[in-house]
Amino acid sequence: MSSTACLTQGSAMTETTRQQKLNQQELIDETAAASAVTSELPPDNPQEAGGETRSQWRDIWRQFRSHRGAMVALVLFIATILFVTIGPSIWTIDPTYVDIRARNSGFTAAHPLGTDQLGRDMLARLMAGGRVSIAVGLTAMTIAISIGSLIGVTSGYFRRLDAPLMRLTELFLALPLLPLLLLMVTLFREPLSQKLGSATGIFILIVSAIGATSWMQAARIVRGDVLGLKEREFILAAKSIGTPSGRMILRHILPNVLSPIMVAATLGIATAIITESALSFLGLGFPPDFPTWGRLLYDAVDQMALYPSRVILPGLFISTTVLCVNYIGDGLRDAMDPRIRGR
Repeated sequence: MSSTACLTQGSAMTETTRQQKLNQQELIDETAAASAVTSELPPDNPQEAGGETRSQWRDIWRQFRSHRGAMVALVLFIATILFVTIGPSIWTIDPTYVDIRARNSGFTAAHPLGTDQLGRDMLARLMAGGRVSIAVGLTAMTIAISIGSLIGVTSGYFRRLDAPLMRLTELFLALPLLPLLLLMVTLFREPLSQKLGSATGIFILIVSAIGATSWMQAARIVRGDVLGLKEREFILAAKSIGTPSGRMILRHILPNVLSPIMVAATLGIATAIITESALSFLGLGFPPDFPTWGRLLYDAVDQMALYPSRVILPGLFISTTVLCVNYIGDGLRDAMDPRIRGR
């Protein structure tokens, strides 16, 4: 009986050991299969997979590139910027140099675009005038967008300030802008010229006047977007945890209204360039020895019939620059619209 019991117990132990080995082997096989499946899946970080990381700005640039008109306008605008910034280092003639013997000359090797009634080189004056006009446009746009964004965000976020700020915006919209600009330039031209110099004083006056009278559209656009953002879930969640108003505006509101601000900024550049050209054409802009594209038009009016190129060239630069900026604004508007991005 004892030997039979021992044999039975040994057989049971052998069977148990065999079963444990089978279970261990099955566990090893399952682990290997799971590892193989996991290795076939892409990692959580796209950079580890060697793929391209997805970025909002990259998607915007991809959509912008599909807008042919915007891309052509961007190339022309960059070419204009290079013409007015790098051009003077290549064509080194002083735009204010007067050469009476070469006045009213045509297209020659010494003066490829001719000279004006005082013998000043037109190519050099176009470069200098474009540098001033574009600088005025960028500076005035910065002032207008800053004021408009501040008023728009404040009006849209704080309900108590909405009504008075919007009434102020409507008041500025109701004012005739060109007579207001003429009044500002007439009143402050001489005091600023005496204190800061002729060129600096007129520059500050014109960019301040244009910026202070062209912020209303940006304010209304930004206010409308802020009113929509206030009802979004992430804003309500941030309010529920007690986020201060300043942090809410800087961290959540402003990044989400950046798209309309950028589009309004591109259109503001075109408006500022046209306004400065109009003021210079009326003789209330920069002094004669401080050329701008508008000033070149004003100087060429008297002899427009005899020398039409003096009017055509600065007018062509103004029109091309404004048209390019408008097309760039259209491309940015389409690229930053999530409803059509990726089409």
